[in-house]
Amino acid sequence: MKRLLITLLAFLTFPNIYSSHLNNQRKLIVTSESTKESIELAKYLKNNGVVKYSSYWCPNCLNQSELFGKQSYSELNVVECARDGRYSQTQLCIDKKN
Repeated sequence: MKRLLITLLAFLTFPNIYSSHLNNQRKLIVTSESTKESIELAKYLKNNGVVKYSSYWCPNCLNQSELFGKQSYSELNVVECARDGRYSQTQLCIDKKN
């Protein structure tokens, strides 16, 4: 798990040129496949109350989500912060200062 976290942190620093806002989507679309370890990590994070505050147009949010993969991403507690995003919870993001 330590190796996965180090890899995850390393990839967060690289910007991704693709983002769903470029195709007029209002939600973050994850296309990569999850590993067994990333699914376990996502379940662990969810069970321990970790919340990912995200915006569909954010390249770094997409990069992080792609590292988890689509199966793991569906396990995470994700809050959409963009006002025009699907299922937006902008006020919660403001309250949490995210």
